[in-house]
Amino acid sequence: MSGGQAGLSADRVSRTAGGRLILDTVSVTPAAGSTVGVLGPNGSGKSTLLRLLAGVLAPTSGLVTLDDQPLPEWGRRRLAKRVAVVQQQADTQVELSVRDVVSLGRIPHRGPWSPISAEDHAVVAAALVDTGLADKADRAWQTLSGGERQRAQIARALVQQPRELLLDEPTNHLDIQYQLDLLTLISRLPLTTIVALHDLNLAAMYCDQLVVLNRGSVVAVGTPRAVLTVELLAEVYGVRAEIEHPETDGPPHVRFLGVLGQ
Repeated sequence: MSGGQAGLSADRVSRTAGGRLILDTVSVTPAAGSTVGVLGPNGSGKSTLLRLLAGVLAPTSGLVTLDDQPLPEWGRRRLAKRVAVVQQQADTQVELSVRDVVSLGRIPHRGPWSPISAEDHAVVAAALVDTGLADKADRAWQTLSGGERQRAQIARALVQQPRELLLDEPTNHLDIQYQLDLLTLISRLPLTTIVALHDLNLAAMYCDQLVVLNRGSVVAVGTPRAVLTVELLAEVYGVRAEIEHPETDGPPHVRFLGVLGQ
């Protein structure tokens, strides 16, 4: 999955920090409109890859492009109209309503000190409906549950009107009901989505393609059925597992048996 097409692409990117190689010649080019899951143990480079794709970090070597144009050439405001990012469990100490938080995503579309326009209001209202938060628009941000806060952050990203959406472990610390709810929402969005996840079975359920990182390198790329193997789980995660494949076209299911060697 590398280079040379419209959309977001990382071509052999590496990132070094503090003398340590965090990512090593990683290439990722998601198909337009697909949901790509980025998997790997803690410290494998998932968050760093997303930050490179978002233009928050610059690669030490290699190139990140959007529509074949290097990311730095886009400029921050223009890039924010195209690529949106949802970080892990965002928080704020400022007293804002849900509508206020979501409206922050319209900043790239307005000039400095410009008031919110009728179009801005309409886009925000639509995003609140799409994320199931219309009835909570005037509630204080601090009163929302973890799942509702993540939905609000996705709504904020949607009002940027992006074509690419990057999410860094959005299901962390959420009850399973909210994890399923959130990933259902994400997978149905008409966007190219790249999401870092820990749960292998959720990734198999909701992602079209998987990219598996281990110690900063890509060790597997493909569909969940192709990628999730007993051998890969042993190599990357150090676990024994069985992979159950349904007779239909449904996703594989990982059943963990224990730690390798025990």
